[in-house]
Amino acid sequence: MERVKCLIIGSGPAGYTAAIYASRANLNPVVYEGIQPGGQLTTTTEIDNFPGYPQGITGTEMMEDLKKQAERFGTEVRYGAVTKVDFSNRPFVLEIDGSKNIEAETVIIATGATAKYLGLPSEEKFRGQGVSACATCDGFFYRKKDVAVVGGGDTACEEATYLAGLCNKVYMIVRRDVLRASKAMQERVLNTPNIEVLWNTNTKEILGDEFGVTGAALVNNKTGEEREIKIHGFFLAIGHHPNSEVFKEFVQTNQEGYIITEGKSQKTNVPGVFAAGDVQDPTYRQAIAAAGSGCRAAMDAEKFLQEN
Repeated sequence: MERVKCLIIGSGPAGYTAAIYASRANLNPVVYEGIQPGGQLTTTTEIDNFPGYPQGITGTEMMEDLKKQAERFGTEVRYGAVTKVDFSNRPFVLEIDGSKNIEAETVIIATGATAKYLGLPSEEKFRGQGVSACATCDGFFYRKKDVAVVGGGDTACEEATYLAGLCNKVYMIVRRDVLRASKAMQERVLNTPNIEVLWNTNTKEILGDEFGVTGAALVNNKTGEEREIKIHGFFLAIGHHPNSEVFKEFVQTNQEGYIITEGKSQKTNVPGVFAAGDVQDPTYRQAIAAAGSGCRAAMDAEKFLQEN
């Protein structure tokens, strides 16, 4: 069975930064990219708040830069997902894609988080036919059409403003009477003429036919008033769920599923297993924060190997 010093699970800012530091420390890391190579950031548009890119950069381009930098120092990047783990003893045993097993002396979990859905039957029915959780992936298909974005945080505001540059009109469905987004993002939304914010509103059902989404049935959660809007695209931006399920038998998580790390370190409750990025960060969830935690995780792993 193959054995590695440091196995990194996930390929977003946390995973690749961990790989850069681990490879420079001669840990010969192996990265498994997971089902979304490059992580969530590959679904975003221009990134203007990551240091070192004064003109901005797309998420996909930035992840390619990080990948190349990690590979430059000797990181081996592989396509595949971890489907089962055994952290009961070291070396740890991990199953890849339900078939191959690999041993690791240390593990860095950087599997990120995935978008949440409302749970409506019509979401499943029209997923890929007008329902999407990624405006930058699918917005192009709705050029000059009317769409809706559900959510009131920074992600929802970013998706709405991105879509406003492509679409005829963007409805923003917000269940409260305020936006949770940062002030800058709020101002951007409220100053965009083709975005209409529907306050105190919930989605009752997504409407459509054999060709896809045609509208949405909405209800005002204060007055009970119902209305329908005509749209072709329905975009979810209501939060994320940490991708930690496969590790929960061994690694401690909070109620939401985020992996718990010790103090300012990236250590989990399992010695030799570390977590970085959005899978353990329910608060900041920013690329630069994820990258910083990836750096710390690699340094923690290096120290652990020195001491053990």
